[in-house]
Amino acid sequence: MSPLKDQLQADLTISIKSRDEVTSATLRMVLTAITNEEVAGKEARKLSDEDVITVLGREAKKRRESAEAYDAASRPELADRERSELDVIARYMPQPLSDADVQAIVDAAVAEVSASGASGGAAMGQVMKLVQPQVKGRADGGVVAAKVKAALGM
Repeated sequence: MSPLKDQLQADLTISIKSRDEVTSATLRMVLTAITNEEVAGKEARKLSDEDVITVLGREAKKRRESAEAYDAASRPELADRERSELDVIARYMPQPLSDADVQAIVDAAVAEVSASGASGGAAMGQVMKLVQPQVKGRADGGVVAAKVKAALGM
């Protein structure tokens, strides 16, 4: 089992004992998502910390989108709950990259791909292939894609 998953389970036990309802409910949902990922596919597998971070990122994205939807529907109490859950998930995510750091990674990847002579959609794919491993779990994919498009002049 990954050390991050062990930490999540230990923190769940602590939050249950301290009767922290939001944290325990959120950690239960996250651990369920991790277990579902482990048993998905043809055979069960143990997730690495990187895989667990991917699942955490997916869960965080769901919470962000739900909070926005609740805000749009004038349901602030539900949006606040989603943001509280997002705060719990954020404790286990790696430190996010700043806009300047993301831009520097994108610029380096664009320079590398441009040197090979690629352009248009092919260049976008090649740049994203270089950038994604460096920003995985630390920057929003939509923001990264927008920066890549801007850098490529698309």
